[in-house]
Amino acid sequence: MEAMNESLGQDMHDFVRNLFPICRSLTGNGTRETLSIIQQHLPGLVIHEVPSGTQAFDWTVPDEWNITSARLVDPSGKTVVDFADNNLHVVGYSEPVNQKIDLADLQNHLYSLPDQPDAIPYVTSYYKRRWGFCLTDKERQKLQPGIYDVQIDSRLEPGSLTYGELVLPGESSEEVFLSTYVCHPSMANNELSGPAVATWLAKWLSEGPRKFTYRFVFIPETIGSICYISRNLDALRKNVVAGFNISCVGDDRCYSFLPSRAGNTISDRAAIHALKYHSPDYISYSFLDRASDERQYCSPGVDMPIASIMRSKYGCYPEYHTSLDDLNLVTPSGLFGAYSALRRAIELIDANAIWRTTTLCEPQLGKRGLYPTISTARGAYSLRGMMNLLAYADGTRDLIELADTIGENAYDCLPILDKLERHGLVERISKSRAEIA
Repeated sequence: MEAMNESLGQDMHDFVRNLFPICRSLTGNGTRETLSIIQQHLPGLVIHEVPSGTQAFDWTVPDEWNITSARLVDPSGKTVVDFADNNLHVVGYSEPVNQKIDLADLQNHLYSLPDQPDAIPYVTSYYKRRWGFCLTDKERQKLQPGIYDVQIDSRLEPGSLTYGELVLPGESSEEVFLSTYVCHPSMANNELSGPAVATWLAKWLSEGPRKFTYRFVFIPETIGSICYISRNLDALRKNVVAGFNISCVGDDRCYSFLPSRAGNTISDRAAIHALKYHSPDYISYSFLDRASDERQYCSPGVDMPIASIMRSKYGCYPEYHTSLDDLNLVTPSGLFGAYSALRRAIELIDANAIWRTTTLCEPQLGKRGLYPTISTARGAYSLRGMMNLLAYADGTRDLIELADTIGENAYDCLPILDKLERHGLVERISKSRAEIA
């Protein structure tokens, strides 16, 4: 089992390494290339194009941006910044430029981090036309006075926003919704860990069986989720009963939980229970700390039950949105750990049901082979979980609440409840939206 876990984590890390060099943005060929690679792993992934100018609630899909090359050449003719070396070197959505400029004026177009002098910052300007270069503060301090040659070969023109969608039908039309984003350039934890873990969760769920239908979306952050919701709002309201936004799930430092806006959905309860036994020292955040697509999914009027299980939360680790968020920060064990935590939460959601005993008073377990024929202290202790489940399975508690009430791991309770069900001692009342919310 351990070897299999290491192999799966390494497979995800190899996937991240493969996608790392690609320059992604809200739109453009880098996003399409990324989705095409994901599609090789998930053949059922459907790729959608939304034309520039499309209205999505209060937003408009922007022009498509593609970049071929960019260089900043100093007065001596030396290239001091080259997009080919790191695609974070250019401000995202920079308009095309070919001009000479004095260093004093150039400084208005340069971005660096004095408190992280070895890091290249990630900077974008999606909705206002500008251009710029990002570089380490060490390199910025070395720039000499004089005239610099600025070359940015990019295109900003009508095109489309691209996203991918995978639907895995289950026994029920009710859905678990899983979202991740594909819009950042070469950053490993903030960008690529999410698509990696989401892809491998989809592979696992593809093997079936599935109680719920599972819907995966690989989208550009913010405008992508807003666009997706605007195109599918009625269906999302009708069908989605649980889900997770998958982001920053690749490092080894910690686990983090961010709730839905409601805070008490099945997604929240499953995540909290899963993390309690997977990594009890996890960090719990408030919805006030939100900063990813849960903002859109949980917004008033949309109100999807979307929570987040993460490793180091976005904005809370020093490498965030810099070139230091690299393939060394994200590890096979970090990816596998997040995959395992999310898988456990999903398994809880899929297995959740309200349970009720079928007999008045305690059933006679001995005649069913469920109780030892010799009474010992140790034997009584081993039966405690079964007896406690019978005591609290009164038709008002689902699996997670039952487990929390008796202080046991729901994964340990499930086989006991299954055994009791086979003997006709408990029954599942239902598994409807209302009863698992």
